[in-house]
Amino acid sequence: MSSLRITEIFHSLQGEARDVGRPTVFVRLSGCPLRCTWCDTTYSFKGGEALSLDAILQRVAAFDTRHVCVTGGEPLAQKGCLALLERLCDAGHTVSLETSGALDIGGVDARVTRVMDLKTPSSGEQTRNRWENIALLRPQDQVKFVIADEHGYRWSCEQLEAHALVDRCEVLFSPVAGRLAPRELAEWILRDRLPVRFQIQLHKYLWGEEAGR
Repeated sequence: MSSLRITEIFHSLQGEARDVGRPTVFVRLSGCPLRCTWCDTTYSFKGGEALSLDAILQRVAAFDTRHVCVTGGEPLAQKGCLALLERLCDAGHTVSLETSGALDIGGVDARVTRVMDLKTPSSGEQTRNRWENIALLRPQDQVKFVIADEHGYRWSCEQLEAHALVDRCEVLFSPVAGRLAPRELAEWILRDRLPVRFQIQLHKYLWGEEAGR
């Protein structure tokens, strides 16, 4: 029976993306091939508990919550992630996947909402963007830009236009906590009439800047 390395499974409010504010079970897989400069979940890079798919499903079911978010780290770095997503959907959950976009999203179950980052220059991982993923995006998916400064904002605007992203799916612009004032990003978006959704990390306002979830 296949297993996955799991950093944690917990129940909280979704802090980001379209389902912000919804009670959600988070399944955080261990490991990540990227090292973004502002990562707030570095504790997930190593270690983790090896759990079978059945054990993961049992722990998720114990929370009696419909929405499940599979995150990391980079969840797609573990091959068993695809089978986990399928099993969660089969169990009747509404499932989202948070992925860096550095790995192929093509094998993800069609029932899953994919929330895919495009890494901005100050992340230190811009070269890891897998641009082929853009053609695979569907209306139910979301693309997220995490922005630390005006240069990152301008770069994000360029990608928005170059890849016609708003015609593919919903686009999210998010400020890096502690590096870009949320109000500043909001004002840029309004000034430039961007057809994107501004977001902040709700969980950090509820549980503090140290919260990675």
